[in-house]
Amino acid sequence: MGSAQQGAMSARGKASAVFRVTSGNFLEQFDFFLFGFYATYIAAAFFPASSDFASLMMTFAVFGAGFLMRPLGAVILGAYIDDVGRRKGLIVTLSIMASGTLLIVLVPGYASIGLFAPALVLLGRLLQGFSAGAELGGVSVYLAEMATPGKKGFFTSWQSASQQVAIVVAAALGYALNQWMSAAMIADWGWRVPFMVGCLIVPFIFLLRRKLEETEEFTARKHRPNMREVFQTLLNNWQTVVAGMLMVAMTTTAFYLITVYAPTFGKTVLNLSTADALMVTLLVAISNFIWLPIGGALSDRIGRKPVLLSMTTLAILTSYPALSLLAQAPSFAHMLEVLLWLSFMYGLYNGAMVAALTEIMPVEVRVAGFSLAYSLATAVFGGFTPAIATGLIHFTGDKAAPGYWMSFAAVCALGATLFLYRSKAVKLRLAL
Repeated sequence: MGSAQQGAMSARGKASAVFRVTSGNFLEQFDFFLFGFYATYIAAAFFPASSDFASLMMTFAVFGAGFLMRPLGAVILGAYIDDVGRRKGLIVTLSIMASGTLLIVLVPGYASIGLFAPALVLLGRLLQGFSAGAELGGVSVYLAEMATPGKKGFFTSWQSASQQVAIVVAAALGYALNQWMSAAMIADWGWRVPFMVGCLIVPFIFLLRRKLEETEEFTARKHRPNMREVFQTLLNNWQTVVAGMLMVAMTTTAFYLITVYAPTFGKTVLNLSTADALMVTLLVAISNFIWLPIGGALSDRIGRKPVLLSMTTLAILTSYPALSLLAQAPSFAHMLEVLLWLSFMYGLYNGAMVAALTEIMPVEVRVAGFSLAYSLATAVFGGFTPAIATGLIHFTGDKAAPGYWMSFAAVCALGATLFLYRSKAVKLRLAL
């Protein structure tokens, strides 16, 4: 009976650790989604231009600029986390992220302070990007190192699942504001309210992370590399890092397409109402939340490779045709059907991919390596997906054109998966 109670306590302790470590992910994605959904209002407030298209493109460019800081944050903060520990490092990333969010909330509009307004918004995005560069890697590695043996895929999937909760909360908050406020009020100042809510929950997340325990695997390590050793190890394993980046490409592209860009796509391209676009996004986030742990658990049972290969193949074959059907008959129901299909592919793929990425990286630079691969993918693919999708539709006149971008990312991921799982070095590392 004592043994059973100890096991139950252990399970409760792990559930508590998952909740504490993923809380920062919640804040990060909450803010990122808000920036994407309120892009048209942010464009009007900070980036006035001669046309709505130019204004929106500048806004999405600033949104994407935050992702360019991620590789730098991945190496610097990732190496720091590999040195001082997961707990201390994740508190630092949270502090930087909160600073960027607060700055965006407090910046007056272009009409008040001129060019300082977009410059300060850009600075806030750069701070968020620098922090996020190591946040996902630190959280994913922490979950992998504290996972129950044989369930690493299931445990690491909660890194992404926590982000879906943020999407649900943000979409629900936006839906409520849309009901309570007039369009003029939201455009004037109401769009700042959800960002302020994000700032208000920061102290609570700090309290949660302060009580995190360090992982046993990290504590048992005898050697912790300095910055020079981290750079050298990453350089020696550049093929693994690049392949890892390409494997993540499908995850970042799909996620930003079906969540961050989807509300703008629904409103400006499909001419759906704001309420409909928000409701679709909320339901897609719930779908993601369901499929992610299923994908992780499935990869624990049948292996990472079969899940990764099957989902990338499906994405290549169906992304453009699905969006094409939606473009031909835009409606709430059709948008929901198509995005739920993309959500299914994203959820199962990402559930397996996060665990795979923690496994292929050298142990001594696991956070830095994971973070660098993930950040490069987000910078090259995911972060600029809203801007690329907007540009593709504008220049081709094809409302389904984002499907080409999704398919291209899936091709990259398919090739990277085949390369990584043919590598003898990776097979040896996976066996350890």
